[in-house]
Amino acid sequence: MHCHQDSIDVRTPGPGFVDITSDVRRTVAEAGLSTGLCTVFVQHTSASLVVQENADPAVLRDLSAWMGDLVSRARRWEHSAEGPDDMPAHVRSALTATSLSIPVSGGRLALGTWQAVYLWEHRDRPHRRRCVVHVAGTG
Repeated sequence: MHCHQDSIDVRTPGPGFVDITSDVRRTVAEAGLSTGLCTVFVQHTSASLVVQENADPAVLRDLSAWMGDLVSRARRWEHSAEGPDDMPAHVRSALTATSLSIPVSGGRLALGTWQAVYLWEHRDRPHRRRCVVHVAGTG
């Protein structure tokens, strides 16, 4: 078993999705492994990771609207020291995922045809987010 690990910095424009698939693919290629598992982990509590459709942008818009309805800022959150968007961002992160596991097959991410890896920013303003990408497998 061989392992390779790197981190990627992601600049977000504010709330929404940032496609990080190419960065994750690059790390998998650098690992030089033919079969294994790629784990992506976001080191933040107010952003998350999702594998979602990359063909129709309406999917991402609908997910954002649904999440906005599900986790309202109008609720009276006890934790509000970092602004009205902070606690809803924590809840949105808790409802989604802070890590993903994606198989590596033939030296490549085994994503489906219309799948991409997205960092989902839940805060209102731009942020710099860091993701750790770990690849383990055989050559």
